[in-house]
Amino acid sequence: MIVLKAPQEQLLGALQAVSGIVERRHTLPILANVLLRKNGDDIELTTSDLEIQVRTHAQLGGDAGAFATTVGARKLIDILRTLPADQVVSLSASQNKLTLQGGKSRFTLQTLPAEDFPLVQEAADYGPAFSVPQKVLRGLIDQVHFAMAVHDIRYYLNGILFVAEGKKLTLVATDGHRLALAQATLEAEIPKQEVILPRKTVLELMRLLKDGKEEDAIEMRFAGNQAKFAFSGMEFVTKLVEGKFPDYNRVIPKNHRNSVTLGRAPLLASLQRAAIMTSDKFKGVRVNIEPGLLRIASSNAEQEEAKEELEIDYNGDAIEIGFNVTYLMDALANMDQDMVKVELQDANASALITLPERDDFKYVVMPMRI
Repeated sequence: MIVLKAPQEQLLGALQAVSGIVERRHTLPILANVLLRKNGDDIELTTSDLEIQVRTHAQLGGDAGAFATTVGARKLIDILRTLPADQVVSLSASQNKLTLQGGKSRFTLQTLPAEDFPLVQEAADYGPAFSVPQKVLRGLIDQVHFAMAVHDIRYYLNGILFVAEGKKLTLVATDGHRLALAQATLEAEIPKQEVILPRKTVLELMRLLKDGKEEDAIEMRFAGNQAKFAFSGMEFVTKLVEGKFPDYNRVIPKNHRNSVTLGRAPLLASLQRAAIMTSDKFKGVRVNIEPGLLRIASSNAEQEEAKEELEIDYNGDAIEIGFNVTYLMDALANMDQDMVKVELQDANASALITLPERDDFKYVVMPMRI
């Protein structure tokens, strides 16, 4: 049976859309596969890692009738990438094998039965659906994702807090050393939600969400410990992180008495140069701020050092404070505004980075001893 017959780029695009969550090594071999369900010329492609499930549909031709199987997702993608984009490829099934043919190239792939594929058990009752422009959600994730923890024992930090209330959507991420918060005001009111999206889900949404037209929306529904998203012809089901996210409002400094507004790009460039002279493990830089001048200094175990100076419009207290330079660069590199505002109290208090005349982005970074 010819399962599908379509241009390489069409099949490759559909596979790449669902294959981001597929791990190359897994305790269950079938989870390295993509589930193909054929009904006429409509093919449903599904992948899962037991906690996230991604599904899309594509019109890919082939024989009439119904058919289902699973085949190695990464291997299939690797083969397709090596074939010309405009070449028509076909997948045909016989016994427990799939044969991929394109031009004079022919590949025989092992399959595993479709009925053995472990689909995510979807919640029986999701809450009301609401929509957010993909561009808005993508923009918020871009501004906070870098502050998520990685493999932290406090599992609730390995993700992003998603808070919806009224017309306001707030995303917060923290790893205990820094915290990023971004907000957007929506046109329509949305149901009150407060959930933690897992790190892997956040990174996959970043990959899939379009940063295009305002009318491209993502529809969301939440159950007790599960979320379901629909966008761009895809269905995305994910487990949520259970646990209590820290009270982020208590972490954000208020009423720091010193503030300076300066160009984001020059500050980022100075930090990037200073970072070259930090050691791999100890990423500390010293920041000296005094009226009219900002100095950045770094050194390493080989007694090499870097010194940077920036002229600034500042007439507050003289402060010397240490930071992990990566934490500062992460925030500045993920903004696209020209100017940033830095608020400081003293060498022991967290710094607050915001955008001038705006309150929809806040980045808190703790100082470090140098």
